[in-house]
Amino acid sequence: MKLSCLSVTAMQVAMMLACTAAFASEPQVKAGAGTATVLPTVTVGAMRDPVDKSYRKMLKGMDLFEARRSMAPNASLRYKPLPRLPDTNMDGIELNIAGDTVMIPVRVAADHTFTLERHQNALDENASVMPDRKIRSMTWRTEIRTPGLPPNTRRLGDLRLECQVGMEAGLISNTLPVIGQIVDFLQKMQDFCNGRDVPYLFFAERPLFSVTMVAGNRREILSVDELYAGISFGRISKSDLAYCDCQVLLDRTYFLPLGDRSWPDDTLVEFEFMDDANDRRAAVAPSPAVADRKPR
Repeated sequence: MKLSCLSVTAMQVAMMLACTAAFASEPQVKAGAGTATVLPTVTVGAMRDPVDKSYRKMLKGMDLFEARRSMAPNASLRYKPLPRLPDTNMDGIELNIAGDTVMIPVRVAADHTFTLERHQNALDENASVMPDRKIRSMTWRTEIRTPGLPPNTRRLGDLRLECQVGMEAGLISNTLPVIGQIVDFLQKMQDFCNGRDVPYLFFAERPLFSVTMVAGNRREILSVDELYAGISFGRISKSDLAYCDCQVLLDRTYFLPLGDRSWPDDTLVEFEFMDDANDRRAAVAPSPAVADRKPR
């Protein structure tokens, strides 16, 4: 699919945006459909800051997931905070839906993922999803996973939907007002996640050695410029890493050709991790005694 000049430009801008911190304010948008729970009000003294996310937008992301469930029919949706700084502790995060008069605790699982319930008071107050972590210390992603896949694999349809839900939920964000306006524009672009060269950063569980796409008998190893945020090919400069949400996860990042429909949604994305490759090399390496033996 060919993209217009506007789409190409927007995606280039989005690459920069994907490598920035959370922005301070979110525009108000209409809440998604669904049953909402009315809660008693309390006085909330917490201060909102750019590490927060819009509760309304995250619910809109959940609505989009349900509307496009055919892309990942057996999958579930969760949200996941990730570290942006080396000293960010992701264990024991306390997360709340915080409005002007409501404070609703959100349970965070051991794998750092969570889901959201609908609360009418929080919607009315345009509440934030607020972690107890410092500004610019975290980033956010969606996690959509189909159960029962082979080890160290993901399903392409799940990842395509992760991009779409992540954009709808406002997880690409920035502190600069002018960039924030561009973010809003990009989030309204329906084709953003449908390009062949989408600048949406995915994060693997561990440092990556290689990523391979597999559909039937077709196998294709992603080039190195699709790994590590493309830093070796200039997609991001070393000086920009301080602003990138990949700052401490650089060795786990990868891009995918989300809009290349020659790869079906059931395509498997296979990961080979650095520690796996090291173990394999150690297994085939000659013992020290053999290595030191001189030829006669």
